Amino acid sequence: MASELPSRNGWSVAEHAGDRTPDRTQRLLNRASWDEMEAMSQVRRHAVAGLDDAARRCRRKLLAVGALDETGQEKQGTATAGVKRQYMGCAGRVANGINTVHLSYVREKTGHALAGARQWIPQEQVNDPVRSLITGLPLDLRFRTKGQLAIDILADAYADGLLFDFVCGDEVYGACTELRGFLEERGQAYVLRVASSFQVTLAAGMTMPCAQAVKMLLEDPRRWEVRSAGKGSKGERWYAWALIATASPRRCLLIRRHIKTGELAFHYCYAPDGQLLARTRLIRAAGLRWSVEEGFKFGKDYFGLDQCQARLYTAILRHLVLVMAAFAICAVTAAQLRDRTDAQASPPVRPDEPQPADPGLIPLTVREVKRLIAAALWRPEPPGHAARWLDWRRRHQARSRWFHHRARLARNYSLVS
Repeated sequence: MASELPSRNGWSVAEHAGDRTPDRTQRLLNRASWDEMEAMSQVRRHAVAGLDDAARRCRRKLLAVGALDETGQEKQGTATAGVKRQYMGCAGRVANGINTVHLSYVREKTGHALAGARQWIPQEQVNDPVRSLITGLPLDLRFRTKGQLAIDILADAYADGLLFDFVCGDEVYGACTELRGFLEERGQAYVLRVASSFQVTLAAGMTMPCAQAVKMLLEDPRRWEVRSAGKGSKGERWYAWALIATASPRRCLLIRRHIKTGELAFHYCYAPDGQLLARTRLIRAAGLRWSVEEGFKFGKDYFGLDQCQARLYTAILRHLVLVMAAFAICAVTAAQLRDRTDAQASPPVRPDEPQPADPGLIPLTVREVKRLIAAALWRPEPPGHAARWLDWRRRHQARSRWFHHRARLARNYSLVS
């Protein structure tokens, strides 16, 4: 998974590993005896321990955030577990595909890694015994919404001893009353995005949508404060922020306004007894949510997160676990080496400041660590390896084409009869 292959599926991985056929790789995903959930737990503990160790070297108190989000993969046909025509964020349109809910463990100014995953299965497939058998769904699988899947992932994370300063998520998770109740029962602080129509009860006792509360209470420009949501690849990400108190002293509404476009984003926030709803901490937590989206980009571009060609439920989950393992190893390594490999020149303090003679070197990134690992693990192919795989692919494709023709003939005969 950490190789430089342009595509990471059963065939390409098997050929890269030196196997004669993809049988061993396919067996690993489909029939081999291993506990994918326990393996995910091992990956999660490795990622958290490594990132926490790297964060301790900083003198400041750095936040630990659990960021929730989902991502998808387009799929053809109807034979894949969980496949359905639905809005796919990766495609930007309604398409045929699968969706998976992920938890990312984020350490402020240190790094992040994917730490948990559950595939979303539509209710009609869970309730269809024939479809469940064909796609390999577990017999005890129950339908779970994305918010409920987030609860399952967080429960596993808490069982492994993970501690979060905040849990963050987008509107899908902010709208889930069950998820918010689960977090509050555990005394877990959260900063969850909500829609502009989300109903909030203000300190005066009035209940209204978030957008209306902003119009009524935040007309005065002095109520807004410009702060950074953290550093991006091109520098600080500046927004205007405002805080609205609610009827509960433990909850508030944090509003982010884009400085150029004026676009608003609403965050419903909670802190248990003993923790302050400090605006600075809430802004820092809200700014770290984007890390899970960066994690999806890394997972897809560098480790093949969306290149799984498996059809069965367990095989898809095992592919996710292997991607998470490769990602965690590279993310932890990059975090551990961050201080030792950062040789950048001091940033400019004036817009007319001349370029330094030597800009230095940025710290090792996840991508560069992956390239170093791929180079270290490279080995020459055995004699005749490429020719054998060329012959195998052509023979397999010829066999598949023959069966496709036969299936089409069967359909044509049934139409005629």
